[in-house]
Amino acid sequence: MSALGSINRRGMLSLAVAATAAASVPARARVTNSPFLWGAATAGHQIEGNNINADIWLLEQVTPTVFAEPSGDACDSLHRWRDDIAIAKALGLNAYRFSVEWSRIEPAPGQFSQAYLDHYARIVEHCREVGLAPIVTFNHFTTPRWFAAAGGWESKDAPDLFGRYCDRVARAMAAGMSHALTFNEPNLALGGRWSANAPPQAFMDKMTACVAAAAKASGSDRFSLLNAGDPMPMIPGVTAAHVKGREAIRAVRGDLPVGLSLAIPDEVAVGPDSAIERKRADVYGPFFAVMGDDDFAGIQTYGRDYVGRERSVALPDDMPKRANGKEWFPAAVGNAVRYLHKATGKPILITENGIDASDDRERASFIPEAIASVEAAMADGVPILGYLHWSLLDNFEWMSGYGPRYGLVSVDPTTFKRTVKPSARVYADLVRARA
Repeated sequence: MSALGSINRRGMLSLAVAATAAASVPARARVTNSPFLWGAATAGHQIEGNNINADIWLLEQVTPTVFAEPSGDACDSLHRWRDDIAIAKALGLNAYRFSVEWSRIEPAPGQFSQAYLDHYARIVEHCREVGLAPIVTFNHFTTPRWFAAAGGWESKDAPDLFGRYCDRVARAMAAGMSHALTFNEPNLALGGRWSANAPPQAFMDKMTACVAAAAKASGSDRFSLLNAGDPMPMIPGVTAAHVKGREAIRAVRGDLPVGLSLAIPDEVAVGPDSAIERKRADVYGPFFAVMGDDDFAGIQTYGRDYVGRERSVALPDDMPKRANGKEWFPAAVGNAVRYLHKATGKPILITENGIDASDDRERASFIPEAIASVEAAMADGVPILGYLHWSLLDNFEWMSGYGPRYGLVSVDPTTFKRTVKPSARVYADLVRARA
């Protein structure tokens, strides 16, 4: 908001032989003949804890900061990941999406941690052992501090650095992956420029000061993050990095389905002169342009967006609303996947869909309606590979801290005890009925 035989690194030689043969298999045939993926998603920085070499970690620590609170120990999933996988398995799911953290794997330029490569490879392997398809995101927002301090995605060598990182990760664990995502929602900042609720100038000034403080703490004159500045100069670097990352992953394992996920709401045109197509060209166009060789398109949908003549507009008064004033429309995800498939011609993997709800009864009502909309799209011929609920756990939601509640499972911040919510049982029953 924001991922089955066991094989380790030593099995890569035999894998290379298999990959050579698989490379001739058409991409769509590879990804559409698999069982439907019912799963839940997480992200490293949001659940692992103490990701001290990450750019976002530093932004959480400096003064002033735009973060409501630091991520700290998060859900301690760096150590309790087996508990999380066990919960997903107990719910009857067959897929688990998680991210590997670049800042742990390459904490300094060119210095790769074999220990962390092994750590994430064990997660992939364990998912396979218990019957969960490991869907791995290579970049879920965060980058190493050294990368941000050197110019981030605006740096000329950013695509090559990302490609090098993807190569190391793929060599360590691509053998066991089900699907690979190079990026998570890299278009999010572009979409924010169209928002009906632009941040006040005071917030933007604080963000500028926060980033400047991070640069100073890094001994640099810059600290560049995709979601903390003008995204336009960064998008060419990100799209080129996607291509480099995809090439690096496929060079290791040619039959592994590779794509990226985009944040796409269910867009509604308001008025005859709506800018909906201009918005789509601006927010999705740069990524569509480099997704032609992807095996699938990932999508993350959290509601509808009403697009007027110049930008998005406020929710119409006659729309059904929740107690918090936000719209109630779980079927948004079904409409959004129809659009994405029509726009790209790709099979669709729903990498995130969920609801921020402190009252779990809302989530329990949301899930059946959302899934019904996905199944309606499938009945109309949209090739959908899977549905991954965001999130498995209540976790660190970036600048909002630990306030939002997206999880199927609550986590005690002191003991880290996981408690499965009633909505998770609703989801489990729906999945079981479709098994």
